[in-house]
Amino acid sequence: MKVTKDLVAASATPMVLGILADGESYGYAILKRINELSAGELDWTEGLLYPLLHRLERLGHVESSWQTVPGERRRKYYRITTSGLAELAEQRRQWDTVVNALREIWVGPGDVRRSAIPLADPA
Repeated sequence: MKVTKDLVAASATPMVLGILADGESYGYAILKRINELSAGELDWTEGLLYPLLHRLERLGHVESSWQTVPGERRRKYYRITTSGLAELAEQRRQWDTVVNALREIWVGPGDVRRSAIPLADPA
């Protein structure tokens, strides 16, 4: 099962900002981390990630710099800004609202019909 494009698009900004909140990173490493976090269900492409990073940079939520690691090629690293941390906090608040509402809908108290809906395995 792959996640729909609409849901991927809606979750892209908080996912990238959340990854960058853990420390600066470069494109391929971000793509790899998203794939790992989703157990392969989110298979992002460069065509999704780089326009998002450029937009976040224009908005002032991330900054970038070119760096060369000895023995490797030059890479563009991205890091979250203070503005990006504030945006991440707001995105988290909004997603918490959505997730809590969905949880109430799907596993509301006393509704036998809802208990028949399988929930994703959290493991």
